[in-house]
Amino acid sequence: MRIGCVVMAAGNGSRFGSNKLLRVIDGKSVIERALDAVPRDVVDTVAVVTQYAPIIELAKRRGFSSIENRYPERGISYTIKLGLQTVQQTDAVLFMVADQPLLQRETVERLVEFYLQQPQRIAALAHNGVRGNPCIFPAACFPALLALQGDTGGGAVIKADAHGARLLEADEKQLCDIDTPQELEKLVK
Repeated sequence: MRIGCVVMAAGNGSRFGSNKLLRVIDGKSVIERALDAVPRDVVDTVAVVTQYAPIIELAKRRGFSSIENRYPERGISYTIKLGLQTVQQTDAVLFMVADQPLLQRETVERLVEFYLQQPQRIAALAHNGVRGNPCIFPAACFPALLALQGDTGGGAVIKADAHGARLLEADEKQLCDIDTPQELEKLVK
C-alpha cells in the first residue's frame, strides 16, 4: 500500500506574531522538528506545502517535494488541495500539521501501522478519546478532501464519514500544537 504524506506549513501564524515554524527550540526550529517526525521509511512520498521560502528550501534539502502556497488566505482547504494533488497517486494520505513541536516519528509510525490494520477507515492520533493530528485518509476520501472550501479542514470529512475516525491514543504533549508564544513556552517547560 502506498501512503503519501502532506506536511501543512502554510498558515500565517497571525496569533503567534511571527513565523512560529522558524522558532528554535533546543537548537531546532519547529518546522525541522515537524519534518523529523515524518515517517520516511513507511510513506511513499512527502509534500510540504508552505508559503515560506526558507521552508521550501529546507524541504528540498530533505528530499521532500515542496509546494508553494501563494494564497494562504484561501484557508486550510487550499493547503490540503495543493498537497493532495501532489501525492494523490497513493492509496492513502497522512496529513501532518507543522506546529506540533513535540510529535515524535515513532508515534507517527505507530499511527501508520494502526491505519494499515483497517485501511478502508480514517485513522487519527488522539488523547483521552479526543481526536487530534496527524490523520490518515484512504483514497476513498480524496474527493471529499478536494471539495473542502475556505478554512475548513479534514475534520469536516471525518464528521461526515459514517464510521468516523479510528483513534490511536498518544501522549498529550505530542499532540499539542502551538498558536501563541505563551503556548510554546508552556509546552516546552
